[in-house]
Amino acid sequence: MVKYFNAFLKVITTAIELVISFILAASIIVMIGRLLLDFHNIPYLDVYPNYDDLLTNCFNLIIGVELIRMLYKHNPSTVFEVLLFAIARQVILAHDDAITTLIGVIAIAILFATRKFLFVAFDKSEKVIFRANQSVHHVNQLLHVHIPYKDDETLGEVMIRKLEAEQQEIGVGACVYDREFGLRIAKMNHGKITRIELIRSIQ
Repeated sequence: MVKYFNAFLKVITTAIELVISFILAASIIVMIGRLLLDFHNIPYLDVYPNYDDLLTNCFNLIIGVELIRMLYKHNPSTVFEVLLFAIARQVILAHDDAITTLIGVIAIAILFATRKFLFVAFDKSEKVIFRANQSVHHVNQLLHVHIPYKDDETLGEVMIRKLEAEQQEIGVGACVYDREFGLRIAKMNHGKITRIELIRSIQ
């Protein structure tokens, strides 16, 4: 029951992230439109948008675009890019003293060093264990995958059919893969498959 609740929450949070991304994207488009309409004012320093306003708004737009990417890609590199642009904006536009600027440059250097030496490969997949007698149709609806099946096949029946087609031995740990998912036998009892792990790519 818990795995179904977790899957439901994941669908809800993904939908909310998409809505937020859409609102942010719409706002960025409106801001770009406003800049284009007022573009003729750039040479006049006392009228919006002057050159400083243009730089500030462009950096804000870039940071907004990176935030959208961070919402839908979910990987460390997008977080790095948001932080990089935010610090660069502060260094370039703030016109602070030399010490503050130096601290900003050091922060950027630390970010690059962190990306080079401390980033590790993240597991970009979702793993859920189901009973082997679970309907494939139900699993497809629950996790939004497209496991091909015939009639009312269960996960266990699909697993056996695929393993036999690939001439693999049926046993714990045996796997079959497709473009967007993988199936692995997680548990057997008296030679019968009882649990199957579904591995769904989230890249």
